Amino acid sequence: MGNRLPLIDEEGEVRELTKEDFARARPASEVLPEILGPEVAAECLKPRLRGPQKKPRKTSSTIRLDAEILEAFKAMGKGWQARMNDVLKAYVKSRKLKA
Repeated sequence: MGNRLPLIDEEGEVRELTKEDFARARPASEVLPEILGPEVAAECLKPRLRGPQKKPRKTSSTIRLDAEILEAFKAMGKGWQARMNDVLKAYVKSRKLKA
């Protein structure tokens, strides 16, 4: 084990990982059985699938947008597509258009 640096500092921030940290890393399939026991680990590692939707709520579409519009929404960060959907939904509602 030696003189390894702690992964977390006094403020709870994780330090930048080194090549040595990555070299010591082990996959969850090896570590979890040691920590949780084989039965619980097997349940945790079992692949999960999303259940069927009761009613599809969204439709996939292809749309061409001005570059500056797309860049502006993407610049807002994660969730930009949902925000764009909300803006379009508000527009439809304001115009009392049938959705």
